[in-house]
Amino acid sequence: MTTVRAITEEQVVQRRVPLLESGLALVEDVRSNAHVGSVGAEGFSAEAQLVLPYRGLFVWEVGRDTVVGDPNQALFVAPGEEFRMMHPVPGGYAEVIVTPGEDLLEELLGGPGRNARLHPLFRTRARRIDPRLQLARARFLALTTEGEEPLEAEELLLSLLRSALGEGRPAVQPARCTQRLMERAKTYLATELGGSIRLTEIARAVGASPGYLTQLFRAVEGVPLHAYLTQLRLAQALVELPHAEDLTGLALELGFSSHSHFSARFRRAFGLTPSEFRRSSRHRSPPPV
Repeated sequence: MTTVRAITEEQVVQRRVPLLESGLALVEDVRSNAHVGSVGAEGFSAEAQLVLPYRGLFVWEVGRDTVVGDPNQALFVAPGEEFRMMHPVPGGYAEVIVTPGEDLLEELLGGPGRNARLHPLFRTRARRIDPRLQLARARFLALTTEGEEPLEAEELLLSLLRSALGEGRPAVQPARCTQRLMERAKTYLATELGGSIRLTEIARAVGASPGYLTQLFRAVEGVPLHAYLTQLRLAQALVELPHAEDLTGLALELGFSSHSHFSARFRRAFGLTPSEFRRSSRHRSPPPV
């Protein structure tokens, strides 16, 4: 992993913008230009939060766990735990942070008196999300940035929260050595996102055999390495498309072999073409990170 160094507050610019403030939740768009190899100061959240990264990658160290935050993951922050952020790849990161109100959180967790700290997802801290939720995340960002009807944004927020808390396989806490190996693999994918990646190169970079790496990655994430990489590329496309003029150029920049390859993958994941998504979001999307 990249050697880390301490940084001062003046070296990092973090933009934190409220997207939605209501009795349901506080939702914020957080963007940081944190330098590669840096370690943030220790943080703390007094309230339970859902974090949806949508650009870049960071490593979240909380308790004895190491969790990767990238656009394929939803992170669950339990109240009252100290943590720190590490930044192994260039370009900073961007994320949506949702702080649900107490009543909404209890309802989502199953009823009055439910403690987020005891919920399986807040104990395992992360889970892989599917393309449906990634698309909903992009639409929510566009909707709230434009300042549209708040009722629509609130309904979309509830859908996001229910999907993040309810979808997928039962959460399983990997061993610490597995967490470290997954961190190195995901960091490599994020760093080489637009390149042609070979399995032997990833295995050499993370210090594992190709056979062991592929078996372990699929066991932990539920998808093979190539599918995880494709989902990362498509998540990046959701960020770039509203501002892109040359779709072929964007496809090649993201690591797809052609515009038709990109379009087919995008449509299979999200149910519409890149051009259709660009048209629907061009006038109501956040500015580029």
